Amino acid sequence: MISKETIDKIFSTARVEEVISDFVTLKKSGSNYKGLSPFVDEKTPSFMVSPAKQIWKDFSSGKGGNVVTFIMEQEHYTYPEALRYLAKKYNIEIDEDQVELSEQQKETYQNKESLYQLSEVAGEYFQDQLWKTEEGKNIALSYFQERGLREEVIQYFHLGYSPKNKNSFTQFVLSKGYKKEILEQTGLSIFKENSEQGIDRFRERIIFPIHSFSGRILGFGGRILQNHVKTAKYLNSPESEIYHKSKVLYGLFQAKSHITKEDNCYLVEGYMDLISLYQSGIKNVVASSGTSLTNDQIRLIKRLTNNITILYDGDSAGIKASFRGIDMILEQDMNVRVLLFPNGEDPDSFVQKNSSDEIENFFKYNIKDFIQFKTDVLLKEAQDDPIKKASLIRDIVSSIALIKNLIQKEIYVKECARLLDISEQVLFSELAQITQNKLESDRKEFKKEIKLQPVENKNEKVDFTYKIEEDILDLMLSYGDYEIKMNYIEGEEAYKTTVIEEIVHRFKEDDIQFSIDFYNKILVEIEEGIDKGELRTGEFFVKSEDENYTRFAAQKMLKKYFISENWQVKEIFVPSLEQNLSKNTKDVILKYKSVKIIQMIDKLAKNLETPDIEEEKRNNIFQQIIKLKILLKQIKDLENKVI
Repeated sequence: MISKETIDKIFSTARVEEVISDFVTLKKSGSNYKGLSPFVDEKTPSFMVSPAKQIWKDFSSGKGGNVVTFIMEQEHYTYPEALRYLAKKYNIEIDEDQVELSEQQKETYQNKESLYQLSEVAGEYFQDQLWKTEEGKNIALSYFQERGLREEVIQYFHLGYSPKNKNSFTQFVLSKGYKKEILEQTGLSIFKENSEQGIDRFRERIIFPIHSFSGRILGFGGRILQNHVKTAKYLNSPESEIYHKSKVLYGLFQAKSHITKEDNCYLVEGYMDLISLYQSGIKNVVASSGTSLTNDQIRLIKRLTNNITILYDGDSAGIKASFRGIDMILEQDMNVRVLLFPNGEDPDSFVQKNSSDEIENFFKYNIKDFIQFKTDVLLKEAQDDPIKKASLIRDIVSSIALIKNLIQKEIYVKECARLLDISEQVLFSELAQITQNKLESDRKEFKKEIKLQPVENKNEKVDFTYKIEEDILDLMLSYGDYEIKMNYIEGEEAYKTTVIEEIVHRFKEDDIQFSIDFYNKILVEIEEGIDKGELRTGEFFVKSEDENYTRFAAQKMLKKYFISENWQVKEIFVPSLEQNLSKNTKDVILKYKSVKIIQMIDKLAKNLETPDIEEEKRNNIFQQIIKLKILLKQIKDLENKVI
């Protein structure tokens, strides 16, 4: 396992704002940073990062934590995998402790890590075959050069070659100690049943490595160069534990900074389309690798921009089928435009035939809004058929109905009316009908969900216990090591202590525990810290391996709203929580003790309702209730409140 010294070094070196900036576009917001959530769809940024506290919080999904837990959430890594990712990013050498893992832990970790390692080894192998072997140079490198690719571009995308020999790669990695099962899981090798002799999946193909958002190789695409061979022209890695085709976009790792800078993402189908565009200077481009566009892929782009421009081949048979993709983008509250290449051209061939200026001008003058594009395509199909024309109007208005922005929606209706030569009133009526139908459908679904929810008892008393307990933990985790002056009785000399020590002391004197097991686990950790001379605040818990601790601590330490510093400019000075810590600590302790006493009184009162209760027992219960009420009044007096 990774040593504690290495973990401490990773935490002290890795900057949460730097790491998250690789995945989320952050903008300064006071002393913090804000951005769109990378986990859920949202229009208003609710994802916050605190450089001072080195934590993050996503107020949309409820997730939060430190730099390590972000990588765990983002890349679906285990705790050790996330640490290794950060160690690699910051060039930190990893020391291993000789601690034995369980067999199941070893197997799970080693299997996934082996898949990643094998993919990296495969990527290097294919590149070596391209650059260092005669076969690779004569077949693959010459092909790339014929296609006009420069060497630096070939290297930038880590392009490679898998040789003709049916098992060259398989034998190579088996000799390196990789097991047959791992080779099968990645799909790099194919083994017949009960056979140890595997064959290379990508033999005699040029290779396109497919990277994750953070740059790890997840899988490969391969293109056959021999036209006479009866096999698929393109071949992709099969689904595996690390590669899910519907959740990956080719070239996103290389393009993400360019997409953010340009605030637009071009979407193409093929590998060569993307690489040719990149070489021509259009670098904010990704490829769906020939698959139908998915919501997961759209969300990947939305992390970087709200604008997508889809590039279609001029003779693409699937243009009409692509309308669903346009609607999916609109449903994600994004802007979508379309560029259709001349008939017989695709992005790759068009780039090959035109100069940089011609390419730039073509993009500048031929990109259409989705409404204009969709109208042009459907009008050609409908021609003078009124039934088909009515159908296309409904189709286009259905797309407009997906737009959430009302101003945009109205503008699109007006544009659609102009293009189709139809009154705006008719289109608005159709839009209203479609919207109403959608609302009815949503309402039915909502009713189904409601039936599954438990019915609340409206006569039940509201229990504020959990809220007070959260306030107590909030103080301990956010301000636990702050020094405060405390006294509970007026005239008594105040004593110095810390927030954590005061709360723990008052809990212990009355043997108080929280009502939630998870809160008590945190309390036990804090008490153990005091015994060891440590004040375990949120900074301690946010570095925990337990995601529940890190998420909860981040939630307490990073607030969505804070007092603006601009009030001071107007000479309005609002006391901060830190300035009122002594009072707040006293108030929350007394309030919680009051709640606990009221709960005890209620419990005793219920015992009095027991039929045939003995008189002596009844009197004892009455005496206990009287004592508790006297104690409750004393506490209320300390709170300066009237019962």
